[in-house]
Amino acid sequence: MLLWENIQLALEGLRANKMRSLLTMLGIIIGTGAVIAIVTVGGALTQVITAQMRSIGANNVQVTLHPRGGLDFTVGFGGAPPAPLQRDLMTGEMVNRFYTAHHHSIAALALTRPVGSGWAANGEDASIASIIGVNSDFKRVNSVEIVSGRFIGEGDGLYAVISHHLAQELFPQSDPLGQKIRIDIGENTDFFAIIGVYEHTAMSLPFLGMGNNAAGHNDLYIPISAAGMMAEDGQGFQSFVVMAEDGVDIDGFVAQIIDFFSPLYAHNPRFTVAALPMATILGVTETMMAAISIAVAVIAGISLMVGGVGVMNIMLVSVTERTREIGTRKALGATNAAIRLQFVAEAVIICAIGGAFGVILGIVLGYAGSLFLENPVLPPLSIIFIALGFAMAIGLFFGYYPANKAAKLDPIEALRHE
Repeated sequence: MLLWENIQLALEGLRANKMRSLLTMLGIIIGTGAVIAIVTVGGALTQVITAQMRSIGANNVQVTLHPRGGLDFTVGFGGAPPAPLQRDLMTGEMVNRFYTAHHHSIAALALTRPVGSGWAANGEDASIASIIGVNSDFKRVNSVEIVSGRFIGEGDGLYAVISHHLAQELFPQSDPLGQKIRIDIGENTDFFAIIGVYEHTAMSLPFLGMGNNAAGHNDLYIPISAAGMMAEDGQGFQSFVVMAEDGVDIDGFVAQIIDFFSPLYAHNPRFTVAALPMATILGVTETMMAAISIAVAVIAGISLMVGGVGVMNIMLVSVTERTREIGTRKALGATNAAIRLQFVAEAVIICAIGGAFGVILGIVLGYAGSLFLENPVLPPLSIIFIALGFAMAIGLFFGYYPANKAAKLDPIEALRHE
C-alpha cells in the first residue's frame, strides 16, 4: 500500500473517532505549545534585559572592592562577604590619581555615595526616597534622561535632582524646579533646592515587580559633597564606574586598572580591587538566560514524552479493535511491512496534527507573554520546525511498538477474533 493511501486511512480513522483522537493529541498539543511558548518568552526576556544593560554602556567598567580569596565561607552560612571598613575604602585621592594617570582613556568617571532611605517632604506632601550622592559624570555613565532643568554639576551645593515620579508625588500641581524640599535621614535634616527632574527608566519586568513601581523610581540625587556630610559610612568609595573612550581596548584598560590599584592594596589583608567590564556582565547574562530557557524548554518537552505514551496506548487499543481488519488484509496478501507502515503512519499523523495545533498554541501564548514584557516577538522558525519534528519523532517512536504488534498477528487467529 502506498504511503499516501496510509495517510488517507489514518485521516479517516481520526475523523471516525474525533473525541478519542483529540484526547490522544492533547499531550502532544500541550507539550509542543509549552516548548514554543517558553522559548519565545525566554527570548523576549533575554532581549529586554540585554537591551537595557546595553543602554547603560558597553564601554563601562565597574571598579569595586573585592574580598581576597573570593567569598569568606567562614563568615556565616552561605559565605557572606566581609563588610569593608573605612580603611579599606578607595579614597578620593586614589580615584583622582587614577583619573590623572589614565585620563586619555576615560570618557567619564561616575562616583556614587549612597546616603540611605529617608523622607523627602514639601510641606504636607512627603514620600520615602533613596538619597544618593553623585558627581556630574553619573548622568553620562548611567544614561540619565533629564526632562526638565539640569543635572548635578561640579561645585554644586545643596541642590537635588528628583525623578519624574517623585516630582508628581511632591508637586502634583506645580513646577518643582527652584522649589525646596526637606530631606530627613535619621537625625539629619537639610533643605535642598530642586534643579532638575529625570525620567526613571527601570527594567520593564512587570512580573518581577520591576515596572513603573519598581525600586529606584524614587531615587533622589544630590552632590557627592553634600552626601559626604550626611552619610555615616565615611568618605571613601566601595566602587565606581568608569566609561572608556570609544576605540579603547577594554581588556587592556581593565588590566591597566588592576595594575594601578594592586600596589595600593598590596598590604591590605582583606580586600583588593577588581574591575568588571559591562561587556563581560552582558555576555554572562546572555549565556545564563539562554541556558535557563533551554533547560525549562527541555523540562516542558518531557510532556511530549507523556503525550507519546498516550499515543502508544491508544494505538494498542486501535490494534485490538481492528484485529479482524488486519487479518483480512493479510489474507488478501498484505505484507507485514505494509501493516506496520499503516499503523506507524497513523501514529505519526496523530502527532503531526497535534504538533501543528501545539505550534499555534505556543505562538499565541508566547506572543502574549512577550507582550506582557513589552517586547512582542514571534518564535524563530527553527524552533517551530524542531518542535514539530520532535512531535513527529515521538509518533514514530511510540507508534512502532503497536505497529509491529499488528504486523506480527497471525492472519488465521486475527480472522477468528471477535
